[in-house]
Amino acid sequence: GTLDPMATGVLVILVGRGATRLADALMRGRKRYLAQIDLAHTSICDDTEREPQAVAVASPPTRADIEAVLPRFVGTIMQRPPDHSAILIDGRRAYKIARKGRDPALPERPVIVHSIDLLDYAWPRLTLGIACGKGTYIRSLARDLGAALGTGGMLAALRRTQVGPFTIGQARCLGAVPDPLTQADLGEVPDSPGSASLDQDEQAGPAEAGPAEGGS
Repeated sequence: GTLDPMATGVLVILVGRGATRLADALMRGRKRYLAQIDLAHTSICDDTEREPQAVAVASPPTRADIEAVLPRFVGTIMQRPPDHSAILIDGRRAYKIARKGRDPALPERPVIVHSIDLLDYAWPRLTLGIACGKGTYIRSLARDLGAALGTGGMLAALRRTQVGPFTIGQARCLGAVPDPLTQADLGEVPDSPGSASLDQDEQAGPAEAGPAEGGS
């Protein structure tokens, strides 16, 4: 999987042919995030990678207002990916098209959001705990939540805390990963429905990534 440039958290590293064959299964697994959303600003990329634009809000929503809206974004929902995303359009990344001032015209697509919990709120920022499936853009969720509340909406911070069976508590910081890796540095993929077991040469492990340098 990948992380947006501003995001931190779990990034699973697979080593060996058998392990890499499990990549699709892990990508389909449930992911968990802690997301901080700014309701007083928007941006063209729906996060802080571009200059935020202030939005005038006459009456900030209450906690009850937010909790009343969140169920709209749980279940199988239609979501439009951010224009500044790595989705391919006729062989070109959407963000490269958007950076030239053109509309990549990304269509909505179905994604699965298992749960959203409002963990903290002090205008204009709120923190959500989100469990979701493959292809869900938390930036889009921030944008669409703001639209539903009649406010701004952009992602201010994002941390991925789980990918499939791997959690942030198991992760190592990328700078602490030994080079070269040895067998002792790797672990087996925990048992999960639909996954195959790995032999000695087919291993995986979670790393903890900081803000990335590349686009996504």
